[in-house]
Parts: sequence; C-alpha cells; structure tokens
Amino acid sequence: MTYSDVSLMIDGAWTKGANGRTIPVINPATEEVIGQVAHAEKSDLDRALAAADKGFKQWRKVSAYERYKIMRKAADLMRQRLDEICTIMTMEQGKPLAEAKVETNLAADIIDWMAEEGRRTYGRIVPARAENVYQLVMKEPVGPVAAFTPWNFPINQVVRKASAALATGCSIIIKGPEDTPGSCAQLIKAFVDAGVPAGVIQLVYGVPSEISQYLIPHPIIKKVTFTGSTPVGKQLAALAGAHMKRVTMELGGHAPAIVFEDADLEQAVNILGANKFRNAGQVCVAPTRFLVHEKVYPEFVERFTAFAKNMKVGNGLEADTKMGPLVAERRLHAMDAFVSDAIAKGAKIHTGGQRKGNKGYFYEPTVMTDVPLNAKIMNEEPFGPLAPISPFKDFDGVVKEANRLDWGLAAYAYTKNTKTAAAIGAAFESGMVSINHHGLALPEVPFGGVKDSGYGSEGGLEALEAYLNTKFVTQLGM
Repeated sequence: MTYSDVSLMIDGAWTKGANGRTIPVINPATEEVIGQVAHAEKSDLDRALAAADKGFKQWRKVSAYERYKIMRKAADLMRQRLDEICTIMTMEQGKPLAEAKVETNLAADIIDWMAEEGRRTYGRIVPARAENVYQLVMKEPVGPVAAFTPWNFPINQVVRKASAALATGCSIIIKGPEDTPGSCAQLIKAFVDAGVPAGVIQLVYGVPSEISQYLIPHPIIKKVTFTGSTPVGKQLAALAGAHMKRVTMELGGHAPAIVFEDADLEQAVNILGANKFRNAGQVCVAPTRFLVHEKVYPEFVERFTAFAKNMKVGNGLEADTKMGPLVAERRLHAMDAFVSDAIAKGAKIHTGGQRKGNKGYFYEPTVMTDVPLNAKIMNEEPFGPLAPISPFKDFDGVVKEANRLDWGLAAYAYTKNTKTAAAIGAAFESGMVSINHHGLALPEVPFGGVKDSGYGSEGGLEALEAYLNTKFVTQLGM
C-alpha cells in the first residue's frame, strides 16, 4: 500500500492550502519521506471559520436522533476501512499494526457511544415556588469548537473531541497532527462520507502556534479543546481565558505505579510492562515512576528487566513487532538527555539506554534503578520507553512521592489487600486511578486529570457536558 498526500477539509471539500505549501510526512521506521500534508494559510483558516459558523447554524437544528444516525454510519465506515486506516497509521506514526487496530476499533466505539449519549442530553424541570410558574433547565450546544490534537494517538485524540462536538450539535475545526496527518484525515473522511453536512467539520494543518493564536481569540470560536504538553496547554488556556472561551485541557502526566509487598508480581509486571512500552512509551497515561516495596523490589526489578529485554522492537508493519519506533528524531534526543542525566546522577541501567540500530527512530526499552529524585526523569514526563524503578518502605512515604509532582493524570497500584487498595485509591491526587488492572480510556468512563494535568473530561457523560451550555428559562403562565 502506498501513502497518499493529505489535504485540508474545509466546507465539505478536500483542498490544498492557499499557497500550495506542504509539510513532509516521514515514516519513523525507515526515515523515508512517504508523503506531504497540506499547509493551511491564514486565508484557509478564514474559510474554515466561515464554514464552521455556517455549519453550526445548520447542524444545531438537526435533531439528536438524526445526528446519531449519521455518526453511527461513520463508526461503521471506520470498521469497514480498518485495514487501510491501520496501515496508514503505522506507516506515519510507527506503532505496531495490532495497536493501530485497537485504536481504530476503539474510535468506532467512541463514536457509537457519544452518538447514543447525544440523544440523552436531557434538561430538567425545577419545581417552582409560586403557582403557574414553569422553570426549565435546557442544554444547548456551545457553538463552533477549535480542537488541537497530538500525534501519539492520531485518531483517538481527535475522535473524542469530534464525536462530543457533533453529538451535541456543535461544529468543529480540528488542527490535526502534522507528524501523523493521514490516519487523522481518515477519521474525518468517515464523518464526511457518512453525511455530516459541509461546514460542520473542518481539518487543517500548519504551524501549530500560528493556528492556535489565530483561532482561539476569533469571535466565531466558542470553545477550545487541547491535548498535549502542560507548558503549551497553559499558554492556550491563558489565551482562551483572555477571551472567556470554554476550555477542556488534557495535558501531560508522570504516572506513579505503586507495587505493594503483597502484590501479584507476575500480574503487575505483565500489565505495567505492556502499558509502559505500548506506543514506545509515548502515552500520557503510561506508568512512568515505578515505586516498589523494598521487600519485593529485587524480584520486581529482575522480572521487569526480563520483560523489557524480551520486547521485540521493529517496524510496526512486521507481524512479530511488539514496540515500534519513536515518532521523530527529536524524541531520540529527548531519550538520550533523560538517560545521560540519570547516569550522571548515579543511576544504574539494567537494560537498554540507547538508540537501537542506526536507521529508524528506534530506542531500546530501558530499565533503570538508583535514580535520585533530582534526576530529570523523576521530574519531567519522559514520553518514551524509559522505566525508573525505586524502592519504598511505608505507605505514607510512597504516597508522598506519588503526589510530589504537579501532575495528576493517571496513577496505578497493585495489592491484594482491599484495605490498602481503598486507602491508596483515596490518597492519590489524580484524575484517574487504576488498581490491579489497566482500566482507563473506555468510552463510557471519564478521561482527564487534575493539577497541571489539566481540567475537564474527554470520556463519559462529562465529555458531552463540556460542549453544552446550560440555559435556565422561567415563565409565568398566561
């Protein structure tokens, strides 16, 4: 299969940028340029804004039931096109085909769930204090949305925003990921082919900072949603706040994974290992600080190191690959910076710690111990296949370390003791907690963080609430 160049979607038509500029798309497994993505200019953004304004005025009048039918058709198209979409994703992003299939199928499930839930955006009647007074609480779509999405899950980060917007009657302009534009475009194509009217959904690419600085303050845009790093998220939230725009921010994390002395070590190693190295560690909810009780610490380190050594790293298109490359060369340099800093501060490398091969952006699954708290990796999100493991003595001490950082996206714990499980679930300062399994990111459950990991949710009922305004109407009977 060959990779096709990627266009913009504006007002129901696939189009090049006004100046014909493009950005190269690179296969991270081969370092080859496999295609080009259109670069939006200011005039393209103006057209997208006008289309979104027009599309919203039309789409908000479409009944929730009719919106539901169109969205369900889009979900079916995603499933029908599964193999094509997954191959595109693996070619541009690097993740193994098996992971790309999980992501694409989950995207279809998210569309289905949001479509169903969109039919249930009920208001309510509030009993009045006086006779012949009616008090109504109504839910209305917030308006045109500007969405900014990352490259690590090029479909699943977009589909949450697009589905919530469409299900509630909003139009949306999506600034897609330039590193991985093709699979994102396939999602938008499914919506368009399913019958979403022209102007309801736009897709643009270009210079992220220029697009965000233009769209967010624009009076047509009523809501901003962003998934990405905390520093960028803070800038965009501040810009949105200056214009009183509704905001959902799903930002970075540095998830603690606590393994208590009574944990099932085989279970903990297998689940935490799979989720540490999934997508080469380029996952906002990946476990990133492993905190293991000193009594089981040596055995856990030995088992986890063996797990990492057995990871088959290679091109995601090859059937036996378990971990693909990092998305771009810049991520290799980031990994080297984390590892060299940790070693300089006394860390011990048990396996990995360097680039794998000299072609493709492959990095070895890495396990390190004796990492001091002032090491860079203990304070900054690694976003790669690096696993620092530290011992702890007691509950209060490990809770203090788990909550030490300003992030609070995801947290994990393993224990066979129900009292310990309840206590750690309550003690974590985190938007999401998963104990003895990995149970995050299902369509029907909340997905979001606290502290510097952002605010708002991209899953569950809460995801749709973020795209709705609440209007109160009180009326005295005639």
